[in-house]
Amino acid sequence: MEHVISSKLLSIEQLQVILEQPVTLSLSQDAVERIEKCRSYLDERFDHKDAAATYGINTGFGSLCNTHISSSELQQLQHNLLMSHACGTGDEVPQEIIRMMLFLKIQSLSYGHSGISREVVERLIAFFNNEVYPVVYEQGSLGASGDLAPLAHLALPLIGKGEVHYKGKKIGAEQLHTQMGWEPLKLKSKEGLALINGTQFMLAYGVHTVVKSHKLWYWAHLTGAMSVDAFDCNLSPFDARIHLIRPHAGQLRSADLMLSLLDDSVIAQGEKVNVQDPYSFRCIPQVHGATWDTLKFIKKTILTEVNSVTDNPNIFPESDAIISGGNFHGQPLALALDFLGIAMAEIASISERRTFQLMSGTRGLPAFLVNNPGLNSGMMILQYTAASIVSQNKQLATPASVDSIVSSNGQEDHVSMGANAATKTYRIINNVQNVLAIELLAAAQGIEERKPKNTSSFLNGLIDALRTEVPVLTNDRVLHDDIIKASQIITDTRLEADIIFN
Repeated sequence: MEHVISSKLLSIEQLQVILEQPVTLSLSQDAVERIEKCRSYLDERFDHKDAAATYGINTGFGSLCNTHISSSELQQLQHNLLMSHACGTGDEVPQEIIRMMLFLKIQSLSYGHSGISREVVERLIAFFNNEVYPVVYEQGSLGASGDLAPLAHLALPLIGKGEVHYKGKKIGAEQLHTQMGWEPLKLKSKEGLALINGTQFMLAYGVHTVVKSHKLWYWAHLTGAMSVDAFDCNLSPFDARIHLIRPHAGQLRSADLMLSLLDDSVIAQGEKVNVQDPYSFRCIPQVHGATWDTLKFIKKTILTEVNSVTDNPNIFPESDAIISGGNFHGQPLALALDFLGIAMAEIASISERRTFQLMSGTRGLPAFLVNNPGLNSGMMILQYTAASIVSQNKQLATPASVDSIVSSNGQEDHVSMGANAATKTYRIINNVQNVLAIELLAAAQGIEERKPKNTSSFLNGLIDALRTEVPVLTNDRVLHDDIIKASQIITDTRLEADIIFN
């Protein structure tokens, strides 16, 4: 599939395609014209020794902004910038995130306000199209002044430095250039700064986590609906009349989804002995719905950032202006990503409670969902694992955005810490998937105990898909393998965009 980089606003559906499917990038003619017009303007204005000092173009960086650099040293200035800022540490960033970083950097540079040359953008496109993923490290960005350290590592291979992943191997950038028949690029004025200024590190995590969160929100209703039948719950908490008198959009959507998933369930339509159900079942629309409303806000923030220019200074050839500002500051993303982590941690928290209830040996279910309990521990420790994950999520959900540490000798005196918000939210979302996988196992086992009564035809189909990988638990076995298989089903199930986003 081809995706043409242009000035048209990107949608969440397009971002999902780029995340999940093979895509080949190319520049539209209008993008080429914008890039070349901006670069030509910069060359004409600064291609002489008497050019006025302008931040990031012929000056030092950060607190060295008042140090003027001669025109003969501008190329070395840009190369020094990449090398000096490539000081990330920690784990390597997953390649799925690197791929999105490349795409987002290309998109932002294509708007023609960064002064980058077409040659640099085309090389980044070549990286993306050939699945060349620079080695980037998780730690090092303060989420302001751009994601400097991660983006420096992303850009290093352009000048023949650093390492990349290519065809399943980690190799040096020099070896890559030899294999591809490329020459290392010689960066012009402003180009190094354009490459490392920007929010594409935290934004790539944001795109990934917001798309995955929408998918997991839907899955939380699949597992939740299965648990409702497994625990023989009432349908009254999902009655539309309740939600119309407290009409939060997410609450209405969640209740409607629950009813549709349980539409033809024999279990759900049966007479109930229990008058009320625990909150983790009864309040699914209120809890899941609040997360949906949060996702709407976060999606808007992410899409605004995707369709933005976030480096500094910004160049406006049409008005003969170069303006230094703070579009690199990650505060909008930091707040949104912290909020996303909190909202999705709640999805896991309520899921774990439903799993706990299913293990309780009440409502006609055997203790820990296994016959002959005692000899068999059954699914007892699945709930322990879910509880451990949920506890970790509570720790990870502590906001990063409330922190700021002064840097660059006081010049950069308030930072967003959005990069830390991004990486911990990524962990939260992956944790949520594992908790839902555990609930899937427990709920499917609980429904097995309800036979010959059955759940809805839709949920039965889901259980049948699970049973191709995970058999009914009759005696103790290694449940780690079951969790991995259940989680993989969640990953592999392709959901239509209109189901998860609208």
